[in-house]
Amino acid sequence: MKEIFEWNRLLFNGLPESFLLEVIFRSVVMFIVLLLTLKVAGKRGVKQLSVFETVIIIALGSAAGDPMFYEDVGIIPAITVFTVIILLYRLVTWFTGKSKKFEEFIEGKTECLIQEGKFSIASFKKESLAQDEFFSELRLKSIEHLGQIKSAFMETSGEISVFYYEDDKVKSGLPILPHLFNQKNSVIPNEGLYSCTFCGNTIQQKAGMATCDACNKSEWVASLNTIRKS
Repeated sequence: MKEIFEWNRLLFNGLPESFLLEVIFRSVVMFIVLLLTLKVAGKRGVKQLSVFETVIIIALGSAAGDPMFYEDVGIIPAITVFTVIILLYRLVTWFTGKSKKFEEFIEGKTECLIQEGKFSIASFKKESLAQDEFFSELRLKSIEHLGQIKSAFMETSGEISVFYYEDDKVKSGLPILPHLFNQKNSVIPNEGLYSCTFCGNTIQQKAGMATCDACNKSEWVASLNTIRKS
């Protein structure tokens, strides 16, 4: 029968003090694995927190939780994990202040998603952003079509920031309301202003089939030019 407050078990769980070297190695490896995994997950996977902040929270939470609940986890190894994480935090913070490239790798950088009412296709692919999810974000900001947007950015936190055209400068643009967007078709029924459903390019089109000059896609929907209702 185990005794409570058996100090060797409580602090080291019967392991030799040299085991702390392995704990340090394990902590460094798992810190790097967490960081790279969350980088792959992308900004939207850790919305509102940067990837680096999320790594710190997960690592510290795990280090703190295990010795609280499991008797086979020593307190000293857990404290060592804490120390290593804080040192790594200080080291990474120092490097981000010294190197712009390293800062962009750790924190990411702001990406322009919409410019003058059209998608920035390269940024969309880079962020692996689902169109439906993005449209939902815009609708929550009372946006009906892309022609209302001067520019939109994906911040390093995963948030979307939007700058609007003034009412008298609103353009015709791609509608993002589901009942209008879902009317997309590869055959244009009547002459008029239509928007490419892939890139948002808006031009005057004749009836029939057409290919977008900007992205070479061929699905269109009638443009919208209403002003934004705040």
